[in-house]
Amino acid sequence: MARIAVFNQKGGVGKTTTTLNLAALLAKRGADPLVIDLDPQAHLSGICQAVVEASERSLYGFYSRGATLAGLIKFTSGNLKIIPSHLDLAKVDAQLGKGPQALTRLAAGIAKENLNTDRPILMDACPMLGVLSLNGVFAADRVLIPISADYLAVNGAAQMDRTLRALEHVLKKRVERRYVLTRFDARRKMSFDVERKLRERFGADLCETRIAENVAIAESPAHQKDVFAHAPESRGASDYAALLEELTASGFMR
Repeated sequence: MARIAVFNQKGGVGKTTTTLNLAALLAKRGADPLVIDLDPQAHLSGICQAVVEASERSLYGFYSRGATLAGLIKFTSGNLKIIPSHLDLAKVDAQLGKGPQALTRLAAGIAKENLNTDRPILMDACPMLGVLSLNGVFAADRVLIPISADYLAVNGAAQMDRTLRALEHVLKKRVERRYVLTRFDARRKMSFDVERKLRERFGADLCETRIAENVAIAESPAHQKDVFAHAPESRGASDYAALLEELTASGFMR
């Protein structure tokens, strides 16, 4: 099954929202996804009501104490399985260093515990390029990159492309990736300009589906819900359903 890191070095692009809503829809369809929150800000864990007080009960326990990943899984009311984050995860870069074993630790844990045999794994990667985000990329077999429809995002997408190309020399393979436009406002010419520039650069790697700027998507985290639970008939729910269909049809989401 697919192991997907949702990653962008630029914040505020819908990384956590995209991880949440794709995972929620997979869960609704019986795919039993596992979500791993690799961001020390723990926003995804908070939305899923999976915040833990003790850092050793979060993903940090895996890195600091060798806890099993399976033992850290929490079950949410939306039938999601999530390994929560904690602010202490910010210490991992300094504690583990940057050797090969540090960068592949999550991949090794997933393989050792056989967590990916019959379920997809979605990882909400830390937006800073470091040990945590690289653990997500090294553990993934593909990367989904949300890009908000603004001009600064074009530069951010180019930076992501350079980062992934550099990692390919280490991974000895091309990192399969898709870029998805988020916060797309069809009333603004800028949104279409950004899409055109990205299409020229990334071609078929840019998803046809666009995630529109939508109140339901923006509101749902405040209610600690995914968009399908909060507003199932909304444009936001429709867009994320279309995105999952596209990723599935193209083989990106196996």
